[in-house]
Amino acid sequence: MPTPQTVLVTGGASGIGFAIVEAVLAEGWRAIVADLDQRSLDRARDAFGSRADVRLEALNVTDEEAVTRSIAACEAEFGPLTGVVNSAGIGRDVPALETSTDLFRTIVEVNLIGSFVVSREAAKRMALRGRGAILNIASVSGIMGNAGRTAYGASKGGQITMTKVMAVDLAPLGIRVNAIAPGPIETPMAQEMHTEQTRGAWLSTVPQRRYGTPAEIAAAAIFLLDEQKSSFITGQTLCVDGGFTVAGIIGQPTAAVPAAA
Repeated sequence: MPTPQTVLVTGGASGIGFAIVEAVLAEGWRAIVADLDQRSLDRARDAFGSRADVRLEALNVTDEEAVTRSIAACEAEFGPLTGVVNSAGIGRDVPALETSTDLFRTIVEVNLIGSFVVSREAAKRMALRGRGAILNIASVSGIMGNAGRTAYGASKGGQITMTKVMAVDLAPLGIRVNAIAPGPIETPMAQEMHTEQTRGAWLSTVPQRRYGTPAEIAAAAIFLLDEQKSSFITGQTLCVDGGFTVAGIIGQPTAAVPAAA
């Protein structure tokens, strides 16, 4: 019998995080939904009802003591934590010269430092058992950059580098660390922040000419969390972006496509 999987998903009450929780449950695993937004938690509670395989937790990922208590409480209820998904995040569209130090610090605190704190505290417990998977939900903004999002891009680029370093540090302890870099995804955050002009710019740049769905990110997350399917993968960032990060590749417009034999 496979060992039961228990996965903590921060930012798990909405958007990509919520889709990952749904996918975790569809696998027959147990899920801890950690989120700071009470309205999102209430909606998640309505969605999951009184399921015994779900725990909802109000959590501020920047509060180290709260993170430690939360992980301990989750393990007390569900047993050993086998997976962590750092999906909690915030962003703002503000030009660099108009970005205050406080705003920059807040975005980095949540997106980067929060992910580190949760990963570190979870890894301490995973190391005792010699197994575990940590997954950071980064962004293509952390790879390519994104005009008007200096703080967000810096925080996501930091997540990607942190993924590589922690993967090396934790590999001898049996813990894998990977990241997913979503492109434009139809989430509440995107719907709030992306103007019609922004959407047009994305759609003209993404080779697949569409936004992705949270379910598509969740499918990739399940693969990277599953210790049977991705046991030899660590330190990697998987772009789920419709081809956005390779869209600068230029083809020969006059090159003929060879006919099939």
